[in-house]
Amino acid sequence: MEQIKIPAGYHSDLNLHDTQVAIKTVKDFFQQTLAQKLNLLRVSAPVFVSPSSGLNDNLNGVERPVSFDIKGQDENAEIVHSLAKWKRYALKKYGFAHGEGLYTDMIAIRRDEDLDNIHSVYVDQWDWEKIITKEERTMETLINTVRSIYSVLRKTEKYMAVQYDYIEEILPKEISFVSTQELVDMYPDLTPKEREYKIVKEKGAVFLMQVGKTLSNGERHDGRAPDYDDWELNGDILVYYPVLDIALELSSMGIRVDEEALDRQLTEAGCDDRRELPFQKAIMNKELPYTIGGGIGQSRICMFFLRKAHIGEVHVSLWPEEVTETAAEAGVNLL
Repeated sequence: MEQIKIPAGYHSDLNLHDTQVAIKTVKDFFQQTLAQKLNLLRVSAPVFVSPSSGLNDNLNGVERPVSFDIKGQDENAEIVHSLAKWKRYALKKYGFAHGEGLYTDMIAIRRDEDLDNIHSVYVDQWDWEKIITKEERTMETLINTVRSIYSVLRKTEKYMAVQYDYIEEILPKEISFVSTQELVDMYPDLTPKEREYKIVKEKGAVFLMQVGKTLSNGERHDGRAPDYDDWELNGDILVYYPVLDIALELSSMGIRVDEEALDRQLTEAGCDDRRELPFQKAIMNKELPYTIGGGIGQSRICMFFLRKAHIGEVHVSLWPEEVTETAAEAGVNLL
């Protein structure tokens, strides 16, 4: 996608002031409903961590974290990419029990992001994590949790359609489930993103499973760090977004690695050096709880439910001058 693409005839139904009101309306309703549905407690979380802790999310392994020095400390701090690992540590430290979970407002800076209508240097999401047993590390647990989250998405859309006349319900009643390997089998000649668009345009909402593993064509559908999600038990929630005619990812989630999955995936990814980091050692030594968790994009959620064409309409970031000029010429107000 180009850095900015304004659909023909697009205009925002809300001015800047009313957009701010609507953003709060979406966020308040969604996070309260999600917390009730999954039994989550909101907690405080770090904006930066120590690199040596192994707690930062390495994403695809090539993105550079923003780091800075702190007066009186020998080691630099890193702005988090996400809290995928920190949350599991926090569940133990804060004394959560089986069936209980936490969520937090995660703010990140991803300076290597390719900017377009749905990607920004500034990232905000609800990071959540919940304790399960080893026996609950199953596809059934994953699917049931996805369905719970999807029900919250549908309730939020219904609520916003009542609050704002211009918003119509477009989410299908049920979310469909498909694996990355099944997509390759269905559309072998398409790219991963083209496959996503094809299936989501057809189904309306899809949970794309098993992201990160090597497929029969020798490739991976997408990168996924080897030390938080179990690649056999994870996935992304994708919805069709007619404003931009795209497959829009709203959430990345999964059952987290146990000691066996971590050992296998570190070897497969060529990341054996991470075995000695504190977080990874704690998993190998069975010192952390077994969990399921994920991240749900706050601005993506707001963009989708408010039918905005650019993520800069729902959060403040920095954009190239040509992006701000093109938006202004099209009457699109970037915050």
